[in-house]
Amino acid sequence: MKLTVPTMLTLLRIALIPVLVVVFYLPFKWTSLAAASIFAFASFTDWADGWIARRYNQFSAFGAFLDPVADKLMVAVALMLTVQKHPTVWMTLWAAVIIGREIAVSALREWMAELGQRAKVQVATLGKIKTVVQMLALVFLLYQKPLFGLPIFTIGEWLLAAAALLTLWSGFAYLRAAWPSMKEDSRGS
Repeated sequence: MKLTVPTMLTLLRIALIPVLVVVFYLPFKWTSLAAASIFAFASFTDWADGWIARRYNQFSAFGAFLDPVADKLMVAVALMLTVQKHPTVWMTLWAAVIIGREIAVSALREWMAELGQRAKVQVATLGKIKTVVQMLALVFLLYQKPLFGLPIFTIGEWLLAAAALLTLWSGFAYLRAAWPSMKEDSRGS
């Protein structure tokens, strides 16, 4: 296994998950800022590892496998922390939609790879927009407090709702892209 800079950033993102959890539960005034900062930094490393891999041609099979796993783990943990702290029907629904879609799309990608059709379900622009909105929502939800008179938590709630809707839309786009292969495979069975 070749350990590239992008892979090291991905491993760092995974290592930050328990740090995020511990900091989130610390009984200090600064913990919401620290938790939001940790998540924001992890989100930045998600962008940075992809940029570095493309810019310096530092791709590896292990990195390609690990990167989406790290992203999904970090997002799922941040969503669980947020729902635990604010257990409302809407917050839980949005979190379930996001986590459910991530599991479904990962399974779809795996299945399409087995069919030799993985390229049909590559990350699209809509998925990247969803990720940006989702990351921003989670930073705001982890921060929780008003900032410069802005209701950061409420903005985070609305952004999470938007991310969940974008999640459904992009999930449908992946399913639509895979549909011809799915129909073809069902005929061959």
